[in-house]
Amino acid sequence: MVHEVFIGSSGEKHNQKQMLISKYANRHGLISGATGTGKTVTLQILAESFSNIGVPVILTDIKGDLSGLAKSGDSAHKLHDAFQSRAQKIGFDSYHYAASPVTFWDLFGVDGHPVRTTVAEMGPLLFSRLLELSETQEGILNIAFRLADEQGMPLLDLKDLQALLVWVGENRSDLSLRYGNVSIASIGAIQRRLLVLENQGGGDFFGEPALALSDLMRSTPDGRGMVNILAADKLMASPRLYSTFLLWLLSELFEDLPEVGDPDKPRLVFFFDEAHLLFDDAPKALIDKVEQVARLIRSKGVGVYFVTQSPSDVPEDILSQLGNRIQHALRAFTARDRRNLKLAAETYRENPEFSTEEAIQSVGVGEAVTSLLQNKGIPGIVQRTLIRPPSSQLGPITDAERAEILSQSSLASKYNTRVDRHSAFEILQKRADEAAQEAEAAEARAEAEPSPMAREFSAARRYSGGRVSRSSSRMRRQPETFGSAISQAVIKELKGTTGRRLVRGILGGLFKGR
Repeated sequence: MVHEVFIGSSGEKHNQKQMLISKYANRHGLISGATGTGKTVTLQILAESFSNIGVPVILTDIKGDLSGLAKSGDSAHKLHDAFQSRAQKIGFDSYHYAASPVTFWDLFGVDGHPVRTTVAEMGPLLFSRLLELSETQEGILNIAFRLADEQGMPLLDLKDLQALLVWVGENRSDLSLRYGNVSIASIGAIQRRLLVLENQGGGDFFGEPALALSDLMRSTPDGRGMVNILAADKLMASPRLYSTFLLWLLSELFEDLPEVGDPDKPRLVFFFDEAHLLFDDAPKALIDKVEQVARLIRSKGVGVYFVTQSPSDVPEDILSQLGNRIQHALRAFTARDRRNLKLAAETYRENPEFSTEEAIQSVGVGEAVTSLLQNKGIPGIVQRTLIRPPSSQLGPITDAERAEILSQSSLASKYNTRVDRHSAFEILQKRADEAAQEAEAAEARAEAEPSPMAREFSAARRYSGGRVSRSSSRMRRQPETFGSAISQAVIKELKGTTGRRLVRGILGGLFKGR
């Protein structure tokens, strides 16, 4: 069944309803506009509307405001009269207050259920972007991932990857013959980046239990889609982690979901807030990947909506695929602003009744320039539209209300307790321990056996009846050279604690097969 999502009304008498047809909602969209022009409220009413027609939603809560989706609006709110007046003005006769079904998520596990994935699932390409690695460093990371696959060492969390890189460094001579130069300096640089990521809280994101995509696509018994809200206020302190996580999630959806063609409504709608973070300083290979995912994921029934300040934040090849547009006001204070404004206006199908460029500059808060896909997927003529008011609470809920929702969630028992199973770290640690035991056993055997000089001395005693003359002893003593003195010093050091550590590191590679 095809549904229509009511966005608002346009025209002089506001009698032209602007509807987003659910059949074309998976052809992606753009919500843009300057700070304070109403993008967050538009995102909120779209999330409500998709949920009401049974479509699950994923969105990020940058400022904490979107948590209000979990609570019904009420008549005590200071904007109650304005909401009622707006609903009446645009012909929104069915307007009423209501909460949406919400699940809270948080990479740090504080304001929602923990979100985790494994290092292996992230893959070397996205991990290289996350760590901002050079091409050479990315090559070494690819070697590490390849070796983990070949030797059956699961990469689950950061300590697995850190341990594997140490092993790669110890065996770099053999690996360089097979894969090309493996530099200690490059390994050290990767390890330092991993340490920075860990200090920023990124270690919480890697591990198990990993997020199951099916838990993001749930519906309530009454048929409403679940609204999944990712707490991102703290996450925004690490913008590279934020953008990489969302790109990983998009890639996972693309890889795992089956083809469904063009369904009557999306299986899932994904809102990517602060979308410019995804493309800032991104290598061409990554942008090509995003373009490919955006182009093909709609056939999996997933709609992707980029939320950003200006359409120019999105690469042109991706922008051309965003069929549903809601453009809030743009300001033109500088020459660059004017260029961006002109670019934004040129991406719309013109309306002969007004200038699109002037309309984008002049729309007020709660008003937008819209262009939504019509029958047969044709872009609609641009319209000045009054956006409908939200049904859920405008603004955040309290910490106590959030805690109550989390305590009642059926997912708490599945995700709230971290699991640390046998993986690369434990496998390499076991190898190192076995190598150390072998080295210590070899050292003990060497100490128990008499030296060649002692055996020769013993044989001389037996030959002479137990007496060895001083002259014979002097004749057999070799003159001590500089080289022999150095050798004796090295042997003495290897017998100490430091020497055992060194042998353990070397033999860790020699005995890796045991």
